[in-house]
Amino acid sequence: MALVFDFINGFHDTANAIATSVSTRALYPVHAIIMAAGLNFLGAMISTGVAKTIGGDIVSSAKIVDEKIIIAALFGAIVWNLLTWWFGIPSSSSHALVGGLIGAVLISVGNSGLNWWGIGKIIVALILSPVIAIFFGIVIMNILFRLFGSFSPHAVNQNFRRLQILSAATMAFSHGSNDAQKSMGIITLALFSGGFISEFEVPLFVKILCASAMAVGTATGGWRIIKTIGGKIFKLDPLSGFAADLNSSVVVFGATLLHLPVSTTHVVSGSIMGVGTAKRVNAVHWGVAQEMLKAWLMTIPLTAIMGALAFLAVEIIFS
Repeated sequence: MALVFDFINGFHDTANAIATSVSTRALYPVHAIIMAAGLNFLGAMISTGVAKTIGGDIVSSAKIVDEKIIIAALFGAIVWNLLTWWFGIPSSSSHALVGGLIGAVLISVGNSGLNWWGIGKIIVALILSPVIAIFFGIVIMNILFRLFGSFSPHAVNQNFRRLQILSAATMAFSHGSNDAQKSMGIITLALFSGGFISEFEVPLFVKILCASAMAVGTATGGWRIIKTIGGKIFKLDPLSGFAADLNSSVVVFGATLLHLPVSTTHVVSGSIMGVGTAKRVNAVHWGVAQEMLKAWLMTIPLTAIMGALAFLAVEIIFS
């Protein structure tokens, strides 16, 4: 189930890495997806810090986690991801997984089973990351305006269309470095709580499996969400697309280095809002942004409820 979640996370979040470059026609969709899949795999192999945060900072002790809690948490996250993908809503797989695990632990063990300090740290990172992305999106776009504002728009677009290939590649690598580790953390938590490994270190086979599942999911593509991110928030051109991708990759990879799970969906959306605001505030479709914000706020509570209900169902099935 963790690998299924990872696969769905891959095609759900394909838009994060390639929506800007596809919408500005810097890359053909098929080429963009193949590139994103390969770099997602490579990014997933470089670190396990985020996996340890997911596996170690949400529950108070690995001893309280059993297979029923893991199954219920993943079920809640998977259902939410599929629902939001179907309706083309760029929601957070990270929020969904955290919410599903919180709900499953609360209904099975109670409040004492959760590490609220660790959960608070994760939620702060999830909330602050899109805000940081909006702020630095505005800053980077204004710097680019100052540097290239006197050049002809045609020349700027031609050159930045090529540079978008590089920025999309860095975004895909950053996405893999953060998102694939969430499934690694869940699998390692299950292995550790079951006594299959003696310390909370992500085994190599888990890294390879999760990196592969995300890469295959990415190669499948999530076209519904690509349309929302690529065109419905703000009409991107190559310059603004480059700025959004560059900004997003720096924010996401910075979080990976700090071992913090962030929502790449939120970060990319925040970056697009930031570069759009720098160009013209009313150029951003704030109605779409408002609908996305509602989904973001609802994700953790609703997936917690799904995780709790799934645990009750699993209890009946396994009893």
